[in-house]
Amino acid sequence: MDNLMELLPPIYENNTTMEELQSILGTKINNLAESFNETIDECFVNTASSLLGRYEKVYGLKVDVSKSDSFRRERIKAKIVGVGTVTKQMIIDTAASYSNGQVEVIENPANYSFKIKFVGTLGMPPNMADLTLTIEEIKPAHLSYTFEYVYNTNNVLAKHTHAQLSAYTHYKLRNEVVN
Repeated sequence: MDNLMELLPPIYENNTTMEELQSILGTKINNLAESFNETIDECFVNTASSLLGRYEKVYGLKVDVSKSDSFRRERIKAKIVGVGTVTKQMIIDTAASYSNGQVEVIENPANYSFKIKFVGTLGMPPNMADLTLTIEEIKPAHLSYTFEYVYNTNNVLAKHTHAQLSAYTHYKLRNEVVN
């Protein structure tokens, strides 16, 4: 509330004592509203920051304040998704939350294994070490798994001349869309 004087009867107009009092009260109310909004934000993983350590402890994750808040939120959300009976969809959702792209899980029951294929993004997604830890935490102990990544192939790059491609590094040629 920026100007509480507007809420008072006209008799208080030009009363410096009342103006000062209402200014102080307005500041306190604004601070209270801001604190209230910050408290509400901490109740949700998507907007929390100072309580991320508590969420990590609740879900049995190692607290690592050196990581960014957004990374820590992703890890907590992946752990939340991973609570309960492990299903193919749960593994897809968990891997997708780390890769920010589409993921396929190819089951191989005869070999007690599955493959996580990143089809929505080119190259290796960031934070693979943490995704690996999360998959290890949620998958059944008797199953093994592998990752498969999608890269640009020669067929994709053959549409361009060598001169056009020379503007890119090898990493970009493998991992990014080349126009």
